[in-house]
Amino acid sequence: MVSPRLSRLEGHRRKFMAVIDDTPECGRAVHYAGMRARNSNGGLVLLYVIADADFQQWLGVEGIMRAEARAEAEATLAKIAQTVRETIGIEPEMVIREGGATDQIYSLIEEDRDIAILVLAAGSAKDGPGPLVSSIAGKTAAFPIPVTVIPDLLTDEEIDALS
Repeated sequence: MVSPRLSRLEGHRRKFMAVIDDTPECGRAVHYAGMRARNSNGGLVLLYVIADADFQQWLGVEGIMRAEARAEAEATLAKIAQTVRETIGIEPEMVIREGGATDQIYSLIEEDRDIAILVLAAGSAKDGPGPLVSSIAGKTAAFPIPVTVIPDLLTDEEIDALS
């Protein structure tokens, strides 16, 4: 059970969270979440999860690999945040975590009780909607907050009209 959301209380605001990864559809989720945040006077949280399994095979160079992964995460978030600032006009919060994506999403939702909606984008490739959407979709009955899934084929203009 997740803690009650605080986003409607005085001094709080509803936050939309988008998970940053290397999928092509990630930008669709960020754009929609950013537009919804702007249009509702809310906030945008960008979460980048570094998979900790990547470091366990290489104990001798674990520290170097972890630092490189962190630098890559920071650079990716900085680039996306700049795009959000330029195209949507809001300042996003940026969070980097290590671990399993689903676990870290749950953890951040529990810690930041203003996060009220998770926004994901589904890929249209024959492989399916993507690993994160598939993982979350299987748990929607038990998921602690609403999840909005954006089709990756929507244009910015179509997303703007929907948000």
